[in-house]
Amino acid sequence: MKKLSVPFLLLLVILLISACGSNSTSNSGNSAEGSQAEGNANSGNKEATTITYQSETGPVEVPADPQRVILLSGFTGNVLHLGVNVVGTDVWSKSNPTFEQEMKDVAEVSDENLEKIIELEPDLIIGLSNIKNLDKLKEIAPTVTYTWGKADYLTQHVEIGKLLNKEKEAQAWVDEFKAEAEKAGEEIRAKIGEDATVSVIESFGKDLYVYGNNWARGTEILYQAMKLKMPESVKKVALEAGYYTISAEVLPEYAGDYVILSKYTDADTAYQQTESYKNIPAVKNNRVYEMLGNGASFSDPVTLEKQLAFFKQSFLGK
Repeated sequence: MKKLSVPFLLLLVILLISACGSNSTSNSGNSAEGSQAEGNANSGNKEATTITYQSETGPVEVPADPQRVILLSGFTGNVLHLGVNVVGTDVWSKSNPTFEQEMKDVAEVSDENLEKIIELEPDLIIGLSNIKNLDKLKEIAPTVTYTWGKADYLTQHVEIGKLLNKEKEAQAWVDEFKAEAEKAGEEIRAKIGEDATVSVIESFGKDLYVYGNNWARGTEILYQAMKLKMPESVKKVALEAGYYTISAEVLPEYAGDYVILSKYTDADTAYQQTESYKNIPAVKNNRVYEMLGNGASFSDPVTLEKQLAFFKQSFLGK
């Protein structure tokens, strides 16, 4: 028995050391896996290579720091304002004079030109929910879509911020913009009167449109943020639908005390030479403020800041 005791003790020590080493390796592995999962789940962790964005259609794993974004349905100004690189964009954004400098070297793409999109090697694709070839686009890069109008213009920017891992920056801009627009609205109402009405009319080609309170062209700023009044005639036809097509003959019926005229460069402006137009009170009192229609149909931070400055200059002279 004494002869067997030493080998037996040595064997027991070896087994204990092996067991401890195995447990240590196992615990180390579990710890690493836990840290990685925690990092991927934490959208604010800049060190994580990906984050999980809760999109309209479910969770999507996207880059934590996207470097090559393709935009298929607008949102260009949102992404640019947050300082994220754009490598491809839709025709409307590409031709938008507001983004002329930023879009100079950006490729024009569409949801049907998959080969071009592949060549651009995007790490993130953003578009509206009605884009074509969605399943194929998802195979190229993480693709996130939004339903147009589901979120208001400011909430939409915060959502883009979440997607790009820049929610704090997006929310900070929203808070600042709201405060500036509301202050400007108070000053404007004090100057023109609380009951003064404002119409937003667009001249596009041979057509004329009047707009409600959420169809870009500065309508969100004027009616929502600034709380300026809309003529009753406009409310009846455009408030719910968003816009309404009118003729030059009935334009005077929809013109408020002040008119914002969003005019495209190729618009047929013959109506402005008619007596009917010239006799509109807003025209006679020099209260028609013309802004460039090209690009006015966007409602991103870059466009909104430009429009807010235009309204402050037009109404307040500053």
